[in-house]
Amino acid sequence: MTRLYGRSVTRWAWVVELDDDELAAASRRLRARMGAAQGEEVAPSDADVVVLLADRPLPSGALDELLSGPALVVLLGPTLGRADADDLLAEGSGIHVGAETPVHDVRVRPGPDGSRIERSGHVHGVRDHTGPHEHITDRVTAVDKVLDDVEVLQVAAVGLVEHAVTTYRPATGVGVCTLGATPGALDDPTLILSLLSLGSRAAASEHGVEIGVGLLGYGAIGHEHSRAVRAVDGLVLRAVCDSSSARRAAAAEAAPGIATLAEADALLMRDDVDLVVVSTPPSTHADWALRAIRAGKHVVVEKPFALRTAEADAVMAEAEAAGLLAVVYQNRRFDPDHLAVRKALLSGQLGEVFSLEAFVGGYGHPCNLWHSDEGVSGGAFYDWGSHVLDQMLDLVPGDIEHVTAATHKRRWHDITNADHSRVTVRFVDGTEAEFVHSDLAAALKPRWYVLGTEGALVGTWRTERIVSRNDIGTLAEDVLAPADSPPRLELHRPDGSVTRLATPVPEPYRFHRELSAHLRLGLPMTVTAAQSRRVLAVMEAASASAAAGGRPVVPA
Repeated sequence: MTRLYGRSVTRWAWVVELDDDELAAASRRLRARMGAAQGEEVAPSDADVVVLLADRPLPSGALDELLSGPALVVLLGPTLGRADADDLLAEGSGIHVGAETPVHDVRVRPGPDGSRIERSGHVHGVRDHTGPHEHITDRVTAVDKVLDDVEVLQVAAVGLVEHAVTTYRPATGVGVCTLGATPGALDDPTLILSLLSLGSRAAASEHGVEIGVGLLGYGAIGHEHSRAVRAVDGLVLRAVCDSSSARRAAAAEAAPGIATLAEADALLMRDDVDLVVVSTPPSTHADWALRAIRAGKHVVVEKPFALRTAEADAVMAEAEAAGLLAVVYQNRRFDPDHLAVRKALLSGQLGEVFSLEAFVGGYGHPCNLWHSDEGVSGGAFYDWGSHVLDQMLDLVPGDIEHVTAATHKRRWHDITNADHSRVTVRFVDGTEAEFVHSDLAAALKPRWYVLGTEGALVGTWRTERIVSRNDIGTLAEDVLAPADSPPRLELHRPDGSVTRLATPVPEPYRFHRELSAHLRLGLPMTVTAAQSRRVLAVMEAASASAAAGGRPVVPA
């Protein structure tokens, strides 16, 4: 066994016998990704898990040798339906399969022996269509019979009938994952997660291993983390720490049974807490992240990462030395409009993008909380900038030449943040990205304004109203802030045509689901600490440029 983040990593081996060339190529990609996640591939004789992927007969005696060995044998994709070994494989796996469906969008759900999520006393099981599920484009193999001693870990429905797609038989040490019958399915992260989860039964850690989570600070974002942790398989909310008794009471009401603590040291000392979410004011992020790491905890830090790049570097270095995860909660990386813009840019619909502008704001007094205190928040660049600059740097990942910035203090003198701020990032290839945040914008600029050699993309703010009745029955309207609704995205072509772009349906708790899969199974995360450190370097450079009258500053 090797170790990753303090957990056992399974030694994997592969036996692949495929006539389908495309499936064989996809299997090689899958093995490479599995190796990146698990870090070790060995010969079948030395393995904890042997994956058998076949659509043709194995060499004489090979199947008997595999099934009689000590390793867990996983029958993947079309393997179980091979006619030449149907009886032997069915005997070992304890399941009998029938026909296959055509390729379609399959919803994979936890089975009766897989993970279930309890929310407010209600168990969301496999028959709850609103419960947790994953999508994969593949075939579903009908399962005609499942022996009583077989654990059904995942299912997929065909009509009103649920068929097992992932099973494990402890008596024989044989697992089955009927997913992976197509090349696209072997490339899908859903298949990789299912396979790694099944394979982990050969290691000391079970598929149901839980990551105990503690929330340090329960302010405006605290309930969002609480809800996500309680909804995501593999994460368990153990404790919430906050100096306010009212906020502790609110945390306990949302998640009955958790520990509520007034002192941070008590949270860091808990043996049942493996990961700490730091939701304290930004000026304290780095200090609490370091203290959590030194206590042996993984860390999720609210954005911004810190106020100085040197602080972020210290957190990253200590986490790496300790073999622990440190990552920033860049939740707006998964906003529907950002994902749609990213898809349009990566697909080349705009040609070569050379100018990208983003805007957030309006005309009104900022809040009087720490967000508006430059000494605590880091200033105007660090608040919304932590979100939008992260999005912009995700869209333009090239090397940065310099940063220029400016701020204005004109109206709101009872707070210390600037009333209006602009930061421009110039990249080495000449591309420019500009973000403006303003509390003095009586007229709104577009949320997105992107120019390319083959077109332009404009994101227009929406003004949405929630209409209801008040206590005496007359009309009541609540006008949402523009930033509370995804903008409308339109693609403009040089010929004058305009196309409305669809925005994807948000994936609930995407960050936290990736966090769980990373810590339990080694799968990569979309957000990394290095990316958030890059955002911080731009914000730090912007502050220095604004203070120096707008001179160009190279980020650290």
